[in-house]
Amino acid sequence: MRRVLSALLLVTPFAALSADEPKRDPYDQSKVELEKEPPADFKGKRVLLIAGRPSHAAGDHEFFAGTAILVNLLKQSPNVFPIMARDGWPKNEKLFDTADVILMYMDGRGGHPVVQGKRMELIQKQIDRGAGWVNLHYAVDYLPQHGKTVLGWMGGYYEPNYSINPHWDANIRSLPKHAITRGVKPFTLRDEWYYGMRFVDDMKNVTPILQALPPDNTRGTEYTKGRKGEIETMAWAYERDDKAKGRGFGFTGGHFHRNWADENFRRVVTNAILWCAKEEVPESGAPVKFDPADLNVNLDRKGKGEFKPILPPK
Repeated sequence: MRRVLSALLLVTPFAALSADEPKRDPYDQSKVELEKEPPADFKGKRVLLIAGRPSHAAGDHEFFAGTAILVNLLKQSPNVFPIMARDGWPKNEKLFDTADVILMYMDGRGGHPVVQGKRMELIQKQIDRGAGWVNLHYAVDYLPQHGKTVLGWMGGYYEPNYSINPHWDANIRSLPKHAITRGVKPFTLRDEWYYGMRFVDDMKNVTPILQALPPDNTRGTEYTKGRKGEIETMAWAYERDDKAKGRGFGFTGGHFHRNWADENFRRVVTNAILWCAKEEVPESGAPVKFDPADLNVNLDRKGKGEFKPILPPK
């Protein structure tokens, strides 16, 4: 069935999963509302989600489309209002001042939008008042001079030449008891799962959320080579030890856009956003209803050639 579906989609640059469904331009991002604030009488939690600029090949690092999916997932939870910005930084910087959680899904390291100019000072003000801080995939990657500050924001980060970023099948066999893991079942999924994070000393206030045993042949730095046979952490929760008691979450998956079709993948990220907002996570986990057709909308244009549909992981 999947081969038939793929063949049907390849004949047109528009995505439709059934004959009676309207065809949609997979690159049309105009229907996504940007920087839209809640009504004046809204009393819930604001989640500011910032998507990065186009990056990598088609189907990889689909920051805009992935963030749009997260917006739709968060709309299923009461008492939260998702506000999406694009291109690495909101046009209206005042959105930071009222955000209960700030999420970044974008390229990192020296090109990370947050390390430009005096932006880290702006974010530090939000951290000091207790805003949650969530980084997905490449956004967890910082240079050491910036990472030292980020340790105080989310307890860990990807440090170049210390951490490693291979593609591998993570077999997550067990999960800790935590609000973020509610409704999440053990799963196996291929992604560019980073590991060997630089964490705060003694992992103080850090709770590993997703852990697995990577193949030893993926250990490419001196630090990770010295940990052969060790379980590694690919996602973690952090409770800040300051007056505001804010929370952080680092998630290293999200390279392959198709992985948003995995229910456990979606739920662990959505739960984490709610947790960082200090919003109660349902015992069965956050609702994460999803239409597979959404994998093929709001995509970034990345080069020429015919459209190749993104299919859910097998």
